[in-house]
Amino acid sequence: MALQPAIEVSGLRKRYGEGATAVDALKGVDMVVWPGEVVGLIGPSGSGKSTLLKCLGAVTDPTAGRMALGGQTIFDEGWTIRDLRALRRDKIGFVFQAPYLIPFLDVTDNVALLPMLAGVPNAQARQRALELLTALDVQHRATAKPAQLSGGEQQRVAIARALANRPPVILADEPTAPLDSERALAVVRILNQMARQYQAAIIVVTHDEKIIPTFKRIYHIRDGRTYEEAGEGRPID
Repeated sequence: MALQPAIEVSGLRKRYGEGATAVDALKGVDMVVWPGEVVGLIGPSGSGKSTLLKCLGAVTDPTAGRMALGGQTIFDEGWTIRDLRALRRDKIGFVFQAPYLIPFLDVTDNVALLPMLAGVPNAQARQRALELLTALDVQHRATAKPAQLSGGEQQRVAIARALANRPPVILADEPTAPLDSERALAVVRILNQMARQYQAAIIVVTHDEKIIPTFKRIYHIRDGRTYEEAGEGRPID
């Protein structure tokens, strides 16, 4: 059986408003990302990066086009999936510029919460959380509260949370913006390791010039359209 793209987008459009005041944020985006791949998405402010991520994350309704995740069409001139909340929970992991950890839960429960909400028994969800925390080398902080963690540790926990339901797709929006060079490259190294280990497809939206040379493939987005180019793929291990 041939390998299928984890993310496949064709002719994706998004229009805000109507008539003379309408704004076309996306004007026909095409994109393919394969399992186990980390792809950069770069472009100037207002170019459509955030809109594209919101459409891929089933947060914003596209106006036209087609999107498929793991070979399953989720949008084709309209949503083909009835339960978008379950789609986001089970198929898509999100990593943001800020970790957005729940302050009154410890690290383990922050990671285990999504599997629990998906119906995974509590003990099994916590065991899965500990496995991810160990893979990300923050298992020693398992019982700590978010406020007790460094910025780099918080972002690692956020990555563990994004992987907790083993989604085929992870969308990372400026995940290294608040970090210094060493910690930023460490986060990129982790994302690459997790992509390979879990065969997740990861899109990283970034302005961070420290990490752009690490991508093997880059999509530039300008005026609502994407342009693919080969990246430097500079080693980070």
